[in-house]
Amino acid sequence: MGHRFPTDLMHMKTGILLSLLVLATNMVSAAELPGDKALADYFRQETARVHARTFANIETLADWERERVIAKQQLQEMLGLSPMPEKTDLKAAITGRVDHEQFFVENLHYQSLPGLYVTANLYVPKNLTKKVPAILYVCGHGQVKTNGISYGNKTAYQHHGEWFARNGYVCLTIDTIQLGELEGIHHGTYREGMWWWNARGYTPAGVEAWNSIRGLDYLQSRPEVDGEKLGVTGRSGGGGYSWWTAALDERIKAAVPVAGITDLQNHVVDGCVEGHCDCMFMVNTYRWDYAKVAALIAPRPLLLSNSDKDRIFPLDGVVRLHKDVAHIYKLYDATNNLALLITPGPHKDTQELQVPAFRWFNYFLKGEEPLIAMPAEKLFTPQQLKVFSSLPSDERTTKIHETFVPLAKPAVPANKSEWETQRTAWLTTLKEKSFRAWPETPVPNGLRNRGSAEIESIQMMVWTFTSQDSVELPLYCITKGNPQAAKSVKLYVVDEKGWTNALSALAAYQPGLLGEELKITPGAKPEMLAWLKVVGEVEKDQSALVFMPPRGIGLTAWNPDPKKQIQIRRRFMLLGETLDSMRVWDIKRAAEVLQTELPDRPVHLVGERLQGINALYASLFMEGISSVDMIEPPASHRTGPDYLNVLRYLDIPQAVAMAATKTPVKIIDSKAGGFQWATDLSNKLDWPKQQLQFIDARAAAREQLRNLSE
Repeated sequence: MGHRFPTDLMHMKTGILLSLLVLATNMVSAAELPGDKALADYFRQETARVHARTFANIETLADWERERVIAKQQLQEMLGLSPMPEKTDLKAAITGRVDHEQFFVENLHYQSLPGLYVTANLYVPKNLTKKVPAILYVCGHGQVKTNGISYGNKTAYQHHGEWFARNGYVCLTIDTIQLGELEGIHHGTYREGMWWWNARGYTPAGVEAWNSIRGLDYLQSRPEVDGEKLGVTGRSGGGGYSWWTAALDERIKAAVPVAGITDLQNHVVDGCVEGHCDCMFMVNTYRWDYAKVAALIAPRPLLLSNSDKDRIFPLDGVVRLHKDVAHIYKLYDATNNLALLITPGPHKDTQELQVPAFRWFNYFLKGEEPLIAMPAEKLFTPQQLKVFSSLPSDERTTKIHETFVPLAKPAVPANKSEWETQRTAWLTTLKEKSFRAWPETPVPNGLRNRGSAEIESIQMMVWTFTSQDSVELPLYCITKGNPQAAKSVKLYVVDEKGWTNALSALAAYQPGLLGEELKITPGAKPEMLAWLKVVGEVEKDQSALVFMPPRGIGLTAWNPDPKKQIQIRRRFMLLGETLDSMRVWDIKRAAEVLQTELPDRPVHLVGERLQGINALYASLFMEGISSVDMIEPPASHRTGPDYLNVLRYLDIPQAVAMAATKTPVKIIDSKAGGFQWATDLSNKLDWPKQQLQFIDARAAAREQLRNLSE
C-alpha cells in the first residue's frame, strides 16, 4: 500500500526521499535481509552443496579411476601447476656439513625453478652398505629467527630428520617460502590485501607442492637413496603440503600428513579458515571438499594423524574426511592401507603423534615392525644448520607470487573474425574458471513489493528479490508517477561510498530542486551533486531510477570489523567463488528482474568503482542491456574485483572490449588510463564512436556544477 505524505513535509530539512527511504525500509524485517545470520546460512548451504558433489556418482572403482585422471589435472590447475613447470637443472649445492656419531647433515640448497631457492638439511645415516628408503619432511610454521636472521623452519623440525637418520632413513627437510632463510609470503589475502592472488589463480600451496616435488627429484639423485621407497610427512602446514605432494606425485609410496587437513564444514561454517594462512588452500576452481585431495593418494598407504583438541583442525571434520576417503580405499580393496590416528592434546608436535608415523614408515617402506624406543630430539643449534652465509642476489623466492602463475598478455586481434573467436573463447573460460559457482538453475526471483511512498508526482518503491538461496536483496525504485509509465530503466549499482553519497543526496533532494530556486552551497561535493542530478532526471525524462547495493553493502552489510571482512571474503574463495563474482551474479539477477517487471524498456547499467566492473561483467552474460557506464573504474584486476583465475586469461581492458562489442560502454573518470588495449581494438575494427567512450569526470562535474548554478 502506498503512503501519502502531507504537503508540509516538503519543507522538512531531512528531505523527502530520505523520509520515504526510512519509511519503506522499516517495512522490511531486518531478519529477512542478508545480515550475519543469512550469510552464515548461505555458507552452510553452499558448503553442503560442494560436499555433496565432491564424490557424486562415484559408485565403482571404474567410476573413480575415470574421475581420478580428471581430478589430478584439476588439482594441478588449482595449485597453479597447469601446465606443470619445466623441471630445470636443480643446481643443487652443499654449503656445509655437521657430523653426529650415527649420521651426518648436509646443509644445501637447490633451485626448483631458476632463482626459486629451496634451503634444506639432508640427514644421512653413516656406514650405509646399501640404498635405503628416504623421507621428505615438509615443515609447518615454526619460525626460528634471531637478530633479524632467519634460520628456517627446517631447524625447528630438525628432530624428525635426526630420528629418521638414526633409524636407517635418508631424510630431506626443506624450508617453506614463508619462514625459510629466504622469507617469502604465505599471507597474501590473510594479511597483505593481495586479493589479486585469487584473480591470478595463485596460492603459495602450489609453490610448496612444487618445491616438494623437486625435493623428491633431489632425493632420487642421491646415491644413498632407494628411489622406489619414498615417503612424505610433516605437520600443520607441513601436513598440508604432504597432502598436495602425495596427491600429485606417484613416487610417494607412503604418507603421514599430521594435523594438516580437515573438511570445508570446519573451515567455512565453523570458521577454522581464520586460523590458517593461504598456503593451506588450493584455489578451489572446481569446488572440491578436501577429501578429494586425500582420495588421490589411494590406494597407497596413508595415515591420517590428528589430536583430539586441535582448534584449527577439529576432530569432527577429520573424522568426516576419513569416512569419505575410506569409501575410495574400499573400492580398491585396500582398507588396510588407510588408518586414522587420534591422540590427546592440542595443535602441537607431540611424541604421541610422532611414534605412529615412525611405525607407519617402518612397516610400509622397510617391511619392519621394531619397537620404537628412541625419542625424536633436537641435537644441533640453528646456526649449525644454516645454509646461506649471504643470501643470493638472483633469488626469486621472496617475490615468487609475482611470477609463479603466468599472467595473460593477450595481443590485439587482427580482424573481426579473430576477435569474435577470441571473445567467444573468453566467455566460455570465464564461465568455467571464474564464475563456475553461479547457480546452474536460478531460484525464482521472489520479487516482493515491500512498500511505497509518494509526494506530489515522485514515487519511491522498495522491492526485495532473491538472488540465490539465503541472499535476498533490496531494490529502490524512484519514478515520476507510476513506474509502468517510465520510458527507460537505469540500474545504479553502488558500493559503500556510493550508498552513503546516495543517501546524502536523497536527504537534500526535494521535487523541483533542479529548478531556478536551487542554491549551490560552498564546498558541495561533486559526488552529491552527481546524485542530485541523477534523481532530478526522474522528473525530467520519466526514467525509472533503481539503485541497488549488492550483497554485503548498505542495509545488507555484515560484521564491519575489517578482520572479519577479510575472513568472510576468504570463505567465499574456499567455496570456489569470490565475493565479487557473486556480486556480478546479484547485478545480473537484478537487471533480469527489471527486464521482467518493466518490459520493453531499455535497461542501462551504471556502476561506481569496483561495482562498475562488476556491472560490466554482468552485461557480458545478459541480453538486452542498452549501455554500461562505469564511474572511476580500476583498469586492472590487480586493484579491481577479484574473480578466480581471471588474470590467467584476460584483464579489465579485454572485458571492456568484450562488452563494447554489443553494448555501448562509457568510462567516466578523471584519469581513464590503462584501457589502451580496448581503444586499439576499437580503432582496428572501426567501431562507432558511441561503442566506447571516455569522459573526464572532473570536467563533467564542473560542467554539471555550472549547469546547476545557472
